[in-house]
Amino acid sequence: MRIKDKIMMDKNGLMENGPITIVAFGDSVTHGAVGHGEINYETVYWHRLAKKLNAFRDYVPINVINAGIGGITAPGSVARMEKQVFKHDPDLIIVCFGLNDVNGSLDDYLDALRKIFEECNSRNIETVFMTPNMLNTYVSENVNKVHLDYAKVTAKYQTEGRMDLFMFSACELAMTMGIKLCDCYSQWKKLSLTQDTTLLLANGINHPTKEMHELFAQSLYDIIMETADTTDTKTESTMYAKD
Repeated sequence: MRIKDKIMMDKNGLMENGPITIVAFGDSVTHGAVGHGEINYETVYWHRLAKKLNAFRDYVPINVINAGIGGITAPGSVARMEKQVFKHDPDLIIVCFGLNDVNGSLDDYLDALRKIFEECNSRNIETVFMTPNMLNTYVSENVNKVHLDYAKVTAKYQTEGRMDLFMFSACELAMTMGIKLCDCYSQWKKLSLTQDTTLLLANGINHPTKEMHELFAQSLYDIIMETADTTDTKTESTMYAKD
């Protein structure tokens, strides 16, 4: 049963099917990382999403399992799916990887996503692939000194098109496999046309500010509740939008 339908259950439906369970499966952004050494579970996107769903209808409880781990990749997460995702019998799985994967092979990233999507599809679980935010485009004053060298690397990944390629390829794969796509990365690219998106990163590298988690939450809500306007969606938008 889709979240959109399950949230409308009455008492009998709740007794038969239980509350809504969502698993957020990803890396440090999903984990709750914000600034250097800072974790915040109240402002993270999945917490905001749960509040939005209950604002729509508060009778059905929303339980979110945080299966995000800072520093992890999609290939490094395939083996933990059974114990950390499927064991919770989720109604919805939010998959969000890429920020760390960009350091490795594109083929490894896509192969891992394919395995994740295949496992979700084989269990007939509603799944959304959410693309992450942009990386920094330059080394800002917000970067902790221990991460200065890495910030130079990620800035190149972003400005020279590597991150674009990873996200474009992942979006294509998700759509090909019938996975719902929540392309927040393309929204960040659009923002970059008029704003300095590096200032929207709490650690100056890859963690969005607390406020920017609202973009993820609202985008997920629109996809799940089918209120999103997809008339202007193009698969090439993520790849070729200018910084």
